[in-house]
Amino acid sequence: MLKRIAILTVFVVAAGGLLAGQGRGGRGAGPGAQAAGPQKQTAIRAGRLIDPETGTAAANQIILVEGDHITNVGANLPIPQGAEVVDLSGLTVIPGFVDTHTHEAMTYKEMPENNIYYYTYVADPTPLRSIQAASNAMQLLSSGFTVVCDVGNNGLYADTALRQAIEQGWIPGPTVIPSGLIISTTGGQFTPSPEMYKLHNIVYPEYLEANSRDEIVKAVRENLLFGAKVIKICLDCKPWGYSVDDIKLFISEAAKGGAKVNAHVQTRDGAQRAIDAGLHVISHGQQITPEQHAQMAQKTIYLASTDTPFTNYRGSENGEKHAAEELRSAWEKGVPVTFSTDMDYWNEKMKREDGGWLDRGELTIAFLKTWKAAGIPAKDILKALTITGYKAADVYKDQRGPIKAGYFADIIAVQGDPLANIDAVRSVQFVMKNGEIFKRDGKITIDKLLHPGPVNGYRRR
Repeated sequence: MLKRIAILTVFVVAAGGLLAGQGRGGRGAGPGAQAAGPQKQTAIRAGRLIDPETGTAAANQIILVEGDHITNVGANLPIPQGAEVVDLSGLTVIPGFVDTHTHEAMTYKEMPENNIYYYTYVADPTPLRSIQAASNAMQLLSSGFTVVCDVGNNGLYADTALRQAIEQGWIPGPTVIPSGLIISTTGGQFTPSPEMYKLHNIVYPEYLEANSRDEIVKAVRENLLFGAKVIKICLDCKPWGYSVDDIKLFISEAAKGGAKVNAHVQTRDGAQRAIDAGLHVISHGQQITPEQHAQMAQKTIYLASTDTPFTNYRGSENGEKHAAEELRSAWEKGVPVTFSTDMDYWNEKMKREDGGWLDRGELTIAFLKTWKAAGIPAKDILKALTITGYKAADVYKDQRGPIKAGYFADIIAVQGDPLANIDAVRSVQFVMKNGEIFKRDGKITIDKLLHPGPVNGYRRR
Protein backbone atom coordinates (compact mmCIF):
# COMPACT_ATOMS: atom_id res chain seq x y z
CA MET A 1 0.00 0.00 0.00
CA LEU A 2 2.80 2.42 0.98
CA LYS A 3 4.60 1.59 -2.29
CA ARG A 4 1.50 2.53 -4.32
CA ILE A 5 1.18 5.83 -2.44
CA ALA A 6 4.84 6.62 -3.09
CA ILE A 7 4.50 5.90 -6.81
CA LEU A 8 1.34 8.00 -7.01
CA THR A 9 3.07 10.89 -5.20
CA VAL A 10 5.98 10.83 -7.66
CA PHE A 11 3.56 10.82 -10.59
CA VAL A 12 1.53 13.76 -9.25
CA VAL A 13 4.65 15.84 -8.52
CA ALA A 14 6.08 15.12 -11.99
CA ALA A 15 2.77 15.88 -13.71
CA GLY A 16 2.42 19.10 -11.76
CA GLY A 17 5.85 20.19 -12.90
CA LEU A 18 5.04 19.40 -16.52
CA LEU A 19 1.75 21.23 -16.48
CA ALA A 20 2.93 24.29 -14.62
CA GLY A 21 4.51 25.95 -17.64
CA GLN A 22 2.25 24.93 -20.51
CA GLY A 23 0.83 28.36 -21.21
CA ARG A 24 0.88 29.81 -24.73
CA GLY A 25 4.48 29.93 -25.85
CA GLY A 26 5.87 29.33 -22.34
CA ARG A 27 9.54 28.35 -22.28
CA GLY A 28 9.63 26.33 -19.07
CA ALA A 29 12.74 25.81 -16.99
CA GLY A 30 13.05 22.03 -17.02
CA PRO A 31 15.79 19.88 -18.56
CA GLY A 32 16.64 21.00 -22.08
CA ALA A 33 15.64 24.63 -21.50
CA GLN A 34 18.26 27.14 -22.57
CA ALA A 35 20.20 28.62 -19.70
CA ALA A 36 20.03 32.37 -19.22
CA GLY A 37 23.14 34.20 -20.35
CA PRO A 38 24.68 36.20 -23.20
CA GLN A 39 22.74 35.89 -26.45
CA LYS A 40 24.29 35.46 -29.88
CA GLN A 41 24.52 38.74 -31.77
CA THR A 42 24.17 39.12 -35.53
CA ALA A 43 24.48 42.21 -37.72
CA ILE A 44 22.85 42.08 -41.16
CA ARG A 45 23.92 44.54 -43.86
CA ALA A 46 20.86 45.03 -46.10
CA GLY A 47 21.37 46.53 -49.54
CA ARG A 48 17.67 47.34 -49.75
CA LEU A 49 15.20 46.91 -46.87
CA ILE A 50 11.50 46.85 -47.76
CA ASP A 51 8.64 47.74 -45.44
CA PRO A 52 5.68 45.90 -47.05
CA GLU A 53 3.14 47.79 -44.93
CA THR A 54 4.00 51.09 -46.64
CA GLY A 55 5.43 49.65 -49.86
CA THR A 56 8.66 51.63 -49.38
CA ALA A 57 12.34 50.71 -49.36
CA ALA A 58 15.41 52.09 -47.59
CA ALA A 59 18.98 51.61 -48.82
CA ASN A 60 22.04 50.42 -46.91
CA GLN A 61 20.38 49.50 -43.63
CA ILE A 62 21.82 47.53 -40.73
CA ILE A 63 19.66 45.09 -38.76
CA LEU A 64 20.94 44.09 -35.33
CA VAL A 65 19.75 40.79 -33.90
CA GLU A 66 20.31 39.48 -30.39
CA GLY A 67 19.13 35.96 -29.68
CA ASP A 68 15.81 35.53 -31.47
CA HIS A 69 14.79 39.22 -31.56
CA ILE A 70 15.67 42.32 -33.58
CA THR A 71 17.20 45.00 -31.35
CA ASN A 72 17.72 47.87 -33.81
CA VAL A 73 17.32 48.82 -37.46
CA GLY A 74 18.82 51.81 -39.26
CA ALA A 75 21.65 53.27 -41.33
CA ASN A 76 25.20 53.49 -39.98
CA LEU A 77 24.47 51.64 -36.75
CA PRO A 78 27.55 50.61 -34.77
CA ILE A 79 28.10 46.85 -34.96
CA PRO A 80 28.61 45.24 -31.54
CA GLN A 81 32.01 43.69 -30.93
CA GLY A 82 31.95 39.96 -31.55
CA ALA A 83 28.73 40.03 -33.60
CA GLU A 84 28.52 37.84 -36.69
CA VAL A 85 28.23 40.06 -39.76
CA VAL A 86 25.98 38.83 -42.59
CA ASP A 87 26.50 40.73 -45.84
CA LEU A 88 23.25 41.01 -47.81
CA SER A 89 24.26 44.29 -49.43
CA GLY A 90 23.59 42.90 -52.90
CA LEU A 91 20.08 41.66 -52.02
CA THR A 92 16.64 42.94 -51.06
CA VAL A 93 15.71 42.17 -47.45
CA ILE A 94 12.06 41.62 -46.49
CA PRO A 95 10.05 39.98 -43.71
CA GLY A 96 9.23 36.28 -44.07
CA PHE A 97 6.15 35.14 -45.98
CA VAL A 98 2.86 33.72 -44.68
CA ASP A 99 0.61 31.04 -46.19
CA THR A 100 -2.69 31.46 -44.37
CA HIS A 101 -4.24 28.21 -45.61
CA THR A 102 -2.20 25.05 -46.07
CA HIS A 103 -2.15 21.38 -45.09
CA GLU A 104 1.39 20.22 -44.35
CA ALA A 105 0.41 16.71 -43.27
CA MET A 106 -1.86 15.92 -46.21
CA THR A 107 -0.47 14.79 -49.57
CA TYR A 108 -3.00 13.10 -51.80
CA LYS A 109 -1.71 11.65 -55.02
CA GLU A 110 -2.69 10.33 -58.45
CA MET A 111 -1.17 6.98 -57.53
CA PRO A 112 -2.36 4.96 -55.75
CA GLU A 113 -5.43 6.87 -54.56
CA ASN A 114 -6.48 8.71 -57.76
CA ASN A 115 -6.44 12.10 -55.97
CA ILE A 116 -9.20 11.06 -53.56
CA TYR A 117 -8.16 12.08 -50.09
CA TYR A 118 -10.66 9.67 -48.54
CA TYR A 119 -8.16 7.00 -49.58
CA THR A 120 -5.11 9.02 -48.57
CA TYR A 121 -6.55 9.35 -45.08
CA VAL A 122 -7.14 5.59 -44.90
CA ALA A 123 -3.75 4.64 -46.38
CA ASP A 124 -1.43 7.17 -44.67
CA PRO A 125 -1.31 6.86 -40.86
CA THR A 126 -0.70 9.90 -38.69
CA PRO A 127 2.97 9.04 -37.94
CA LEU A 128 3.75 8.98 -41.67
CA ARG A 129 1.83 12.21 -42.19
CA SER A 130 3.80 13.82 -39.35
CA ILE A 131 7.05 13.02 -41.15
CA GLN A 132 5.60 14.43 -44.39
CA ALA A 133 4.70 17.59 -42.45
CA ALA A 134 8.23 17.94 -41.07
CA SER A 135 9.67 17.68 -44.59
CA ASN A 136 7.11 20.11 -46.02
CA ALA A 137 7.78 22.59 -43.21
CA MET A 138 11.49 22.78 -44.04
CA GLN A 139 10.74 23.11 -47.76
CA LEU A 140 8.37 26.00 -47.04
CA LEU A 141 10.95 27.69 -44.82
CA SER A 142 13.51 27.42 -47.61
CA SER A 143 11.16 29.38 -49.88
CA GLY A 144 10.83 32.12 -47.27
CA PHE A 145 7.63 31.09 -45.47
CA THR A 146 8.26 31.82 -41.80
CA VAL A 147 4.59 31.53 -40.74
CA VAL A 148 1.99 29.02 -41.96
CA CYS A 149 -1.61 28.45 -40.92
CA ASP A 150 -2.16 24.70 -41.01
CA VAL A 151 -5.93 24.36 -41.10
CA GLY A 152 -6.85 20.72 -40.69
CA ASN A 153 -6.83 17.40 -42.55
CA ASN A 154 -3.73 16.35 -40.64
CA GLY A 155 -4.79 13.04 -39.17
CA LEU A 156 -4.72 12.79 -35.39
CA TYR A 157 -3.10 16.17 -34.55
CA ALA A 158 0.01 15.87 -36.74
CA ASP A 159 -0.16 19.66 -37.13
CA THR A 160 -0.01 20.45 -33.43
CA ALA A 161 2.80 17.91 -33.04
CA LEU A 162 4.69 19.68 -35.84
CA ARG A 163 4.36 23.03 -34.09
CA GLN A 164 5.54 21.48 -30.83
CA ALA A 165 8.58 19.87 -32.48
CA ILE A 166 9.61 23.17 -34.10
CA GLU A 167 9.00 25.23 -30.96
CA GLN A 168 10.99 22.84 -28.79
CA GLY A 169 13.89 22.85 -31.25
CA TRP A 170 13.86 19.32 -32.66
CA ILE A 171 13.72 20.60 -36.26
CA PRO A 172 13.77 23.99 -37.99
CA GLY A 173 10.55 25.22 -39.54
CA PRO A 174 8.06 28.07 -39.81
CA THR A 175 5.89 29.26 -36.95
CA VAL A 176 2.95 26.88 -37.35
CA ILE A 177 -0.56 28.04 -36.45
CA PRO A 178 -2.38 24.68 -36.23
CA SER A 179 -6.12 24.10 -36.07
CA GLY A 180 -6.13 20.52 -34.90
CA LEU A 181 -9.18 18.70 -36.27
CA ILE A 182 -11.65 20.50 -38.53
CA ILE A 183 -14.94 20.83 -36.64
CA SER A 184 -18.01 20.11 -38.72
CA THR A 185 -21.62 19.08 -38.65
CA THR A 186 -22.38 15.41 -39.39
CA GLY A 187 -20.19 14.02 -42.16
CA GLY A 188 -17.71 16.84 -42.62
CA GLN A 189 -16.71 16.85 -46.30
CA PHE A 190 -17.14 13.08 -46.51
CA THR A 191 -20.11 11.15 -47.91
CA PRO A 192 -19.50 7.72 -46.37
CA SER A 193 -21.66 4.63 -46.60
CA PRO A 194 -23.65 3.64 -43.51
CA GLU A 195 -21.20 0.77 -42.92
CA MET A 196 -18.12 3.01 -43.03
CA TYR A 197 -19.76 5.71 -40.94
CA LYS A 198 -21.39 3.58 -38.23
CA LEU A 199 -19.06 0.59 -38.05
CA HIS A 200 -15.68 2.15 -38.89
CA ASN A 201 -16.14 5.77 -37.73
CA ILE A 202 -14.58 6.92 -41.02
CA VAL A 203 -15.16 10.64 -40.46
CA TYR A 204 -12.95 10.93 -37.35
CA PRO A 205 -10.23 12.22 -37.05
CA GLU A 206 -10.30 14.08 -40.36
CA TYR A 207 -13.36 15.85 -38.95
CA LEU A 208 -14.57 16.32 -35.40
CA GLU A 209 -18.37 16.32 -35.56
CA ALA A 210 -20.30 18.81 -33.44
CA ASN A 211 -23.99 19.59 -33.96
CA SER A 212 -25.45 20.87 -30.69
CA ARG A 213 -24.33 23.77 -28.53
CA ASP A 214 -22.74 21.43 -26.00
CA GLU A 215 -20.95 19.48 -28.72
CA ILE A 216 -19.55 22.70 -30.22
CA VAL A 217 -18.19 23.84 -26.86
CA LYS A 218 -16.66 20.42 -26.20
CA ALA A 219 -15.08 20.22 -29.67
CA VAL A 220 -13.47 23.66 -29.40
CA ARG A 221 -12.09 22.90 -25.95
CA GLU A 222 -10.77 19.53 -27.10
CA ASN A 223 -8.84 21.11 -29.97
CA LEU A 224 -7.45 23.81 -27.71
CA LEU A 225 -6.43 21.18 -25.17
CA PHE A 226 -4.40 19.33 -27.80
CA GLY A 227 -2.58 22.44 -29.02
CA ALA A 228 -4.77 24.21 -31.61
CA LYS A 229 -3.99 27.92 -32.03
CA VAL A 230 -6.87 28.57 -34.45
CA ILE A 231 -10.27 26.87 -34.70
CA LYS A 232 -11.20 25.67 -38.18
CA ILE A 233 -14.85 24.94 -38.95
CA CYS A 234 -16.59 23.47 -41.97
CA LEU A 235 -19.32 26.09 -42.12
CA ASP A 236 -21.41 24.96 -45.09
CA CYS A 237 -19.90 21.66 -46.23
CA LYS A 238 -23.35 20.12 -45.83
CA PRO A 239 -26.83 21.67 -46.24
CA TRP A 240 -27.17 21.39 -42.45
CA GLY A 241 -24.25 23.73 -41.83
CA TYR A 242 -23.70 26.14 -38.95
CA SER A 243 -26.03 29.05 -38.17
CA VAL A 244 -24.99 32.59 -37.25
CA ASP A 245 -25.57 31.77 -33.58
CA ASP A 246 -23.46 28.61 -33.93
CA ILE A 247 -20.61 30.61 -35.46
CA LYS A 248 -20.79 33.22 -32.71
CA LEU A 249 -20.54 30.40 -30.17
CA PHE A 250 -17.41 29.11 -31.91
CA ILE A 251 -15.92 32.60 -31.80
CA SER A 252 -16.64 33.19 -28.12
CA GLU A 253 -15.45 29.74 -27.04
CA ALA A 254 -12.26 29.94 -29.12
CA ALA A 255 -11.50 33.35 -27.61
CA LYS A 256 -11.30 31.74 -24.16
CA GLY A 257 -8.22 29.91 -25.42
CA GLY A 258 -6.79 32.93 -27.22
CA ALA A 259 -7.76 31.60 -30.64
CA LYS A 260 -9.59 32.98 -33.68
CA VAL A 261 -11.93 31.09 -36.03
CA ASN A 262 -11.29 30.26 -39.69
CA ALA A 263 -14.15 28.79 -41.73
CA HIS A 264 -14.31 26.76 -44.91
CA VAL A 265 -17.00 28.58 -46.92
CA GLN A 266 -18.26 27.37 -50.30
CA THR A 267 -21.70 28.97 -50.78
CA ARG A 268 -23.02 32.54 -50.87
CA ASP A 269 -25.46 31.81 -48.08
CA GLY A 270 -22.66 30.37 -45.97
CA ALA A 271 -20.54 33.45 -46.68
CA GLN A 272 -23.35 35.72 -45.51
CA ARG A 273 -23.68 33.80 -42.25
CA ALA A 274 -19.92 34.07 -41.73
CA ILE A 275 -20.03 37.82 -42.38
CA ASP A 276 -23.05 38.38 -40.13
CA ALA A 277 -21.32 36.48 -37.31
CA GLY A 278 -18.13 38.53 -37.67
CA LEU A 279 -15.77 35.66 -38.48
CA HIS A 280 -12.00 36.30 -38.42
CA VAL A 281 -11.03 34.44 -41.64
CA ILE A 282 -13.10 33.11 -44.53
CA SER A 283 -11.33 30.39 -46.50
CA HIS A 284 -12.07 29.71 -50.17
CA GLY A 285 -15.24 31.77 -50.70
CA GLN A 286 -15.20 31.49 -54.48
CA GLN A 287 -18.95 32.27 -54.59
CA ILE A 288 -18.76 35.53 -52.61
CA THR A 289 -20.40 38.51 -54.34
CA PRO A 290 -18.92 42.03 -54.68
CA GLU A 291 -21.55 43.23 -52.20
CA GLN A 292 -20.39 40.63 -49.69
CA HIS A 293 -16.78 41.65 -50.31
CA ALA A 294 -17.75 45.19 -49.34
CA GLN A 295 -19.28 43.88 -46.10
CA MET A 296 -16.12 41.90 -45.36
CA ALA A 297 -14.00 45.00 -45.84
CA GLN A 298 -16.21 46.99 -43.48
CA LYS A 299 -15.87 44.34 -40.77
CA THR A 300 -12.15 43.58 -41.46
CA ILE A 301 -12.80 39.92 -42.23
CA TYR A 302 -9.72 38.34 -43.78
CA LEU A 303 -9.99 36.32 -46.99
CA ALA A 304 -7.86 33.22 -47.64
CA SER A 305 -9.25 32.47 -51.08
CA THR A 306 -6.80 29.67 -52.07
CA ASP A 307 -6.41 30.86 -55.66
CA THR A 308 -5.22 27.83 -57.63
CA PRO A 309 -3.25 28.78 -60.77
CA PHE A 310 -3.41 26.94 -64.07
CA THR A 311 -0.21 24.95 -64.54
CA ASN A 312 0.86 21.83 -66.41
CA TYR A 313 0.33 19.84 -63.19
CA ARG A 314 -2.83 21.36 -61.71
CA GLY A 315 -5.85 23.58 -62.30
CA SER A 316 -7.65 24.82 -65.39
CA GLU A 317 -7.84 28.02 -67.43
CA ASN A 318 -11.45 28.63 -66.36
CA GLY A 319 -10.61 27.90 -62.74
CA GLU A 320 -7.74 30.38 -62.69
CA LYS A 321 -9.86 33.01 -64.48
CA HIS A 322 -12.66 32.69 -61.93
CA ALA A 323 -10.24 32.75 -59.00
CA ALA A 324 -8.54 35.85 -60.41
CA GLU A 325 -11.87 37.63 -60.88
CA GLU A 326 -12.95 36.86 -57.31
CA LEU A 327 -9.56 37.94 -55.94
CA ARG A 328 -9.68 41.16 -57.94
CA SER A 329 -13.17 41.94 -56.64
CA ALA A 330 -12.10 41.40 -53.04
CA TRP A 331 -8.99 43.56 -53.47
CA GLU A 332 -10.94 46.37 -55.16
CA LYS A 333 -13.51 46.39 -52.34
CA GLY A 334 -10.78 46.70 -49.72
CA VAL A 335 -10.99 43.19 -48.24
CA PRO A 336 -7.79 42.28 -46.34
CA VAL A 337 -6.72 39.54 -48.77
CA THR A 338 -4.05 37.04 -47.77
CA PHE A 339 -1.76 34.75 -49.71
CA SER A 340 -3.20 31.25 -49.34
CA THR A 341 -2.89 28.03 -51.27
CA ASP A 342 -4.69 24.95 -49.86
CA MET A 343 -1.59 22.99 -50.91
CA ASP A 344 -2.15 19.30 -50.14
CA TYR A 345 -1.34 17.33 -53.30
CA TRP A 346 1.47 15.86 -55.40
CA ASN A 347 1.82 14.28 -58.82
CA GLU A 348 4.57 13.17 -61.18
CA LYS A 349 4.17 16.23 -63.42
CA MET A 350 5.50 18.53 -60.69
CA LYS A 351 8.88 18.98 -62.31
CA ARG A 352 11.23 21.90 -62.90
CA GLU A 353 12.60 22.64 -66.35
CA ASP A 354 15.84 20.95 -65.29
CA GLY A 355 13.92 17.75 -64.52
CA GLY A 356 14.11 18.02 -60.73
CA TRP A 357 11.08 17.91 -58.49
CA LEU A 358 9.33 21.13 -57.51
CA ASP A 359 9.42 21.25 -53.73
CA ARG A 360 6.54 22.28 -51.45
CA GLY A 361 7.84 25.83 -51.17
CA GLU A 362 8.13 26.28 -54.94
CA LEU A 363 4.64 24.83 -55.43
CA THR A 364 3.33 27.27 -52.85
CA ILE A 365 4.91 30.44 -54.23
CA ALA A 366 3.67 29.43 -57.72
CA PHE A 367 0.24 30.71 -56.64
CA LEU A 368 1.57 34.17 -57.51
CA LYS A 369 0.41 33.38 -61.05
CA THR A 370 -3.25 33.89 -60.10
CA TRP A 371 -2.47 37.15 -58.29
CA LYS A 372 -0.71 38.44 -61.39
CA ALA A 373 -3.65 37.34 -63.54
CA ALA A 374 -5.88 39.39 -61.22
CA GLY A 375 -3.82 42.48 -62.04
CA ILE A 376 -2.97 43.23 -58.41
CA PRO A 377 0.08 45.52 -58.05
CA ALA A 378 3.32 43.97 -56.80
CA LYS A 379 3.39 46.07 -53.62
CA ASP A 380 -0.08 44.85 -52.65
CA ILE A 381 0.82 41.23 -53.35
CA LEU A 382 3.90 41.61 -51.14
CA LYS A 383 1.75 43.11 -48.38
CA ALA A 384 -0.67 40.16 -48.66
CA LEU A 385 2.29 37.76 -48.45
CA THR A 386 3.53 39.42 -45.27
CA ILE A 387 1.76 42.04 -43.15
CA THR A 388 -1.83 41.02 -43.90
CA GLY A 389 -0.85 37.41 -43.41
CA TYR A 390 0.61 38.10 -39.96
CA LYS A 391 -2.59 39.81 -38.90
CA ALA A 392 -4.80 37.03 -40.26
CA ALA A 393 -2.59 34.43 -38.54
CA ASP A 394 -2.95 36.49 -35.34
CA VAL A 395 0.81 36.55 -34.70
CA TYR A 396 1.31 40.30 -35.22
CA LYS A 397 0.22 40.93 -31.63
CA ASP A 398 3.01 38.62 -30.47
CA GLN A 399 5.59 40.84 -32.20
CA ARG A 400 6.14 38.55 -35.14
CA GLY A 401 6.25 39.94 -38.66
CA PRO A 402 7.79 43.32 -39.50
CA ILE A 403 11.53 43.94 -39.43
CA LYS A 404 11.42 46.31 -36.46
CA ALA A 405 13.13 46.53 -33.08
CA GLY A 406 11.45 44.27 -30.55
CA TYR A 407 10.08 41.83 -33.13
CA PHE A 408 11.20 38.26 -33.75
CA ALA A 409 14.08 38.00 -36.23
CA ASP A 410 12.26 36.32 -39.13
CA ILE A 411 14.15 37.80 -42.07
CA ILE A 412 14.62 36.74 -45.69
CA ALA A 413 16.51 38.16 -48.67
CA VAL A 414 15.81 37.87 -52.39
CA GLN A 415 17.44 38.84 -55.64
CA GLY A 416 15.81 41.78 -57.45
CA ASP A 417 13.12 44.19 -56.32
CA PRO A 418 9.73 42.65 -55.49
CA LEU A 419 8.11 46.10 -55.41
CA ALA A 420 8.85 46.35 -59.14
CA ASN A 421 8.55 42.66 -60.06
CA ILE A 422 6.80 40.36 -57.61
CA ASP A 423 8.48 37.29 -59.16
CA ALA A 424 11.63 38.38 -57.32
CA VAL A 425 10.21 36.61 -54.25
CA ARG A 426 10.76 33.28 -56.03
CA SER A 427 14.55 33.59 -55.61
CA VAL A 428 15.01 33.44 -51.84
CA GLN A 429 18.74 33.44 -51.08
CA PHE A 430 18.73 33.92 -47.31
CA VAL A 431 16.40 32.83 -44.51
CA MET A 432 16.69 33.64 -40.83
CA LYS A 433 14.06 32.26 -38.45
CA ASN A 434 14.04 33.30 -34.79
CA GLY A 435 17.57 34.66 -35.20
CA GLU A 436 18.96 31.38 -36.59
CA ILE A 437 20.23 31.22 -40.17
CA PHE A 438 18.52 28.44 -42.11
CA LYS A 439 19.57 29.38 -45.65
CA ARG A 440 22.61 31.35 -46.84
CA ASP A 441 23.79 32.08 -50.40
CA GLY A 442 20.82 30.08 -51.69
CA LYS A 443 21.80 26.93 -49.80
CA ILE A 444 20.09 25.34 -46.80
CA THR A 445 22.35 24.81 -43.82
CA ILE A 446 20.64 22.94 -41.01
CA ASP A 447 23.51 21.00 -39.44
CA LYS A 448 23.50 23.36 -36.45
CA LEU A 449 19.68 23.46 -36.28
CA LEU A 450 19.04 19.76 -35.64
CA HIS A 451 19.15 18.78 -31.98
CA PRO A 452 18.99 15.55 -29.95
CA GLY A 453 16.52 17.04 -27.48
CA PRO A 454 14.09 19.88 -26.73
CA VAL A 455 16.76 22.59 -26.50
CA ASN A 456 14.14 25.33 -26.17
CA GLY A 457 12.40 23.57 -23.26
CA TYR A 458 10.07 20.59 -23.23
CA ARG A 459 7.06 22.66 -22.15
CA ARG A 460 6.87 24.71 -25.34
CA ARG A 461 3.71 24.14 -27.35
